[in-house]
Amino acid sequence: MRPTSVSRRAALAALGCAAGSLTGLAACDAAAPGGDGQAGSAGSGAAGDQGPARDEPADAVDALLASMTLEQKVAQLFMVTPEQLTGVSTATVAGELTERALAELPVGGLAYFSKNLQGADQVRALLDGTDRLARGAGAGVPPLLGVDEEGGSLVARVANSGLFDVERFPNMAEIGATGDAARAAEVGRAIGTYLREIGFNLDFAPDADVLTNPDNTAIGARSFGSDPDIVAEMVAAEVAAMLDAGTLPCAKHFPGHGDTAGDSHIGAVYAERTRAEIEACELAPFRAAIEAGCPLVMVGHIETPNFAGDGLPASLSPTMMGNVLRGELGFEGVIVSDAFDMGAITERFAPGEAAARFFAAGGDLLLMPSDLHLAYQGVLDAVRAGSLGGERVDESARRILAAKRRAGLLP
Repeated sequence: MRPTSVSRRAALAALGCAAGSLTGLAACDAAAPGGDGQAGSAGSGAAGDQGPARDEPADAVDALLASMTLEQKVAQLFMVTPEQLTGVSTATVAGELTERALAELPVGGLAYFSKNLQGADQVRALLDGTDRLARGAGAGVPPLLGVDEEGGSLVARVANSGLFDVERFPNMAEIGATGDAARAAEVGRAIGTYLREIGFNLDFAPDADVLTNPDNTAIGARSFGSDPDIVAEMVAAEVAAMLDAGTLPCAKHFPGHGDTAGDSHIGAVYAERTRAEIEACELAPFRAAIEAGCPLVMVGHIETPNFAGDGLPASLSPTMMGNVLRGELGFEGVIVSDAFDMGAITERFAPGEAAARFFAAGGDLLLMPSDLHLAYQGVLDAVRAGSLGGERVDESARRILAAKRRAGLLP
């Protein structure tokens, strides 16, 4: 389909012209070569600046958006692994399969895991090649290239790979125990710097969960601790430092995974605390992250029966994403889901239904659906049937483009 307003070249040219304090934190109790991989099968700015104001840069984003087809806009709303994109079992290079897959479905971003990291030069070539191929596909929009790099021994794909000479840190529980936010800033600055130098532009960190359940094994030492004030201070410091280093941070897992007993990778998980408890405790680090200018917040597959009470995980809940994250906390950036191939989603919803519901509920960037093509088609079908408004797609695509512009991905 042809662009409907301005040309892609004109829109990108227009983009060339564009280039916190913590409040209200309450305490709570801690108790509560041509190929794309190996032999394969087919089948994670400035403070206070979450997004652009309505000025020239925003108008340039709108110009690019206006040049995109509906299919290109919807494709931007998905972030997947290279395996989900291409169908290989382990993707280690960006070659002909990646090129063909992006031509068919020019997704908004790629997320990488340990198996994709096999050599320092290989990783750099993989990221550079993917970026180059994405810029040549669809509307020519460069991709988000993300990784889970929280630091510590548990979730640090790059540092723990042993492939790069980068600074390594203890688990965030140890950083939080110092009570020194400068340590968290050091983590954000170092990780943000080495990720940018390698070729990543997005880090699914920091972990903003308050560990209110000491028996929680899904989060555990990944959290800065059980005191919401300390966690909030640490999260804000890491966010600001990572932004200064030139990498986009993403605070997770809203509305807080620290109280849960289960693991959303397997099935539904619940935060049983009351609305007052969650607002005073679990939401404090997310408020701090937003006030520090965090451009992305990851919403978890966490049900809150004593808060939203809608029987839905937060990642599908209009109450949690719309009323609370957007309304109460004032977040204007990109709402990204936790991975939609997790049991908490796949046990209850088909890929197309889950994707359409996520965007209808107010989400922006859907991470790792269990079937990319079914999820993508489900969103297109919902728009064409009128159950998902085209303006809702535009809102999310605009936020994603604005985040990319903030990361320096758009010229």
